[in-house]
Amino acid sequence: MHIHILGICGTFMGGLAAIAREAGHRVTGCDANVYPPMSDQLRALGIELSEGYTADQLALKPDMFVIGNAMTRGNALIEALLDAGAPFTSGPQWLADHVLAGRHVLAVAGTHGKTTTTAMLTWILEQAGLQPGFLVGGVPQNFGISARLGPDDARVAAGVGRYFVIEADEYDTAFFDKRSKFVHYRPRTAILNNLEYDHADIFADLAAIETQFHHLVRTVPASGRLVVNAREEALGRVLARGCWSEVQRFGARKEEPGALRARGEPHAFDVLRGSLKIARVDWPLLGEHNQLNALAAIGAAEHVGVAPDVAGKALASFQGVRRRLELRGEARGIKVYDDFAHHPTAMRSTVNGLRRKVGLQRILAVFEPRSNTMKLGAMKAQLPWSLEEADLSFCLQGNYGWDAAEALAPMGSQAVVTDSVDKLVAAVVKAAKPGDHVLVMSNGGFGGIHDKLLKALG
Repeated sequence: MHIHILGICGTFMGGLAAIAREAGHRVTGCDANVYPPMSDQLRALGIELSEGYTADQLALKPDMFVIGNAMTRGNALIEALLDAGAPFTSGPQWLADHVLAGRHVLAVAGTHGKTTTTAMLTWILEQAGLQPGFLVGGVPQNFGISARLGPDDARVAAGVGRYFVIEADEYDTAFFDKRSKFVHYRPRTAILNNLEYDHADIFADLAAIETQFHHLVRTVPASGRLVVNAREEALGRVLARGCWSEVQRFGARKEEPGALRARGEPHAFDVLRGSLKIARVDWPLLGEHNQLNALAAIGAAEHVGVAPDVAGKALASFQGVRRRLELRGEARGIKVYDDFAHHPTAMRSTVNGLRRKVGLQRILAVFEPRSNTMKLGAMKAQLPWSLEEADLSFCLQGNYGWDAAEALAPMGSQAVVTDSVDKLVAAVVKAAKPGDHVLVMSNGGFGGIHDKLLKALG
């Protein structure tokens, strides 16, 4: 089959392209901005790329156009393929039809921690010899790639590699399919990691997201397992609408029969079921959020036969995911980190994780509120709360339609707002001292600020 992917340089669609190529399909694609490193990775796989969305790409005559969810009506190629009656589908639907069918799918859903938890679960299954296929919205350091098909069909039929782990996003599927992506995956094992309001560009309120999560719950068979965060009231409401599968709860703050919980610090803890110790995790990751992610991954792996103690030992060699509190470098005794956090809760968790590591040493938080939710101002009031444990905070004022300085006013002199990356770098360099930790948080490239900071600091 020849597929032509619109929006191929996105993390999900790029991973889909790699899997399709591995499966033997001819893959071509296009994107508005075709540039390294994704363009290099795709071309190395033999994938031809086109810059932009021009109507002349119809001449490629693929068997199927696979359309990313960033595509909208009015796009020249979209209009041309609709006029021509060309065959098209969404990325999640193509994946469901051509990759996930016949596999035991383990899906990881939640507002926060999807990428890291998906990578953890994949590594546990890999270490247990199950050779899973996977599609992660980032690059797990243990694998160096974001997606893998897994063993061929004959070996899958024999039981080797029949598992597929996927990051299950609640964002909408395509311009013609406004259901969440994850309803296409039909998992037998599903992690519901947490649930907060997000994606203000497509969801009116939290209740609307809860409805989508219940759609996911409805697709899990009675023989399946839902691994659910016991701390989340929103997830409790989701299950109250109806649940037909086994439920493994995790993260309870006190002993609860059957639930998984942690005893100890996030970097070294026992895993308990009720009062019984069933595993031990000693690893380099930071933060209570990662401790909860680990419990979720252990609970999901157990459903496919991996004993919790085996899973705990596997996590000892888990190296994390790129752009998750990743140390980018050090200059003049000042360390610069990169993190993908962009929702206030994720930002607070990331700062807290670093605080637990560095103690009383200063943390300088540098961030841009560039997600669609943040740009709309839906979370601006939570920003001071998200940055409480940082000593100083530096924010880039973009074209958001709201005033970042006003939102951060409760922080007084602890917050600095500038209107350019270069000014932000200058402000950080002026304030930074040897021994400080500069934590950069963004779900984008942030104008190459990491390298600019390291160069200026040096």
